[in-house]
Amino acid sequence: MYLHIGNNYSVDVRDIVGIFDIENTTVEKCTKLLLERAEKEKKCIYTTYEMPKSFIVTMNEGRERVYISQLSAATLRKRLADGGGF
Repeated sequence: MYLHIGNNYSVDVRDIVGIFDIENTTVEKCTKLLLERAEKEKKCIYTTYEMPKSFIVTMNEGRERVYISQLSAATLRKRLADGGGF
């Protein structure tokens, strides 16, 4: 099953490590470091040019990706519970 995370981007739910609210989690230093490292290593994928509300960390075959989404973490979790949001 795939989760639609906005603007024609979807991720395999088996690859999702976590779905995080940007506003609440980026106050922590470790989260800032994670996002800075992902950006520096070109592992960050922006699904929107709008104000980001969440980020999704995925891991597939040892490759980490961080997707930045305009959808809230609550919306993504609801889509996940409802079958992916398609």
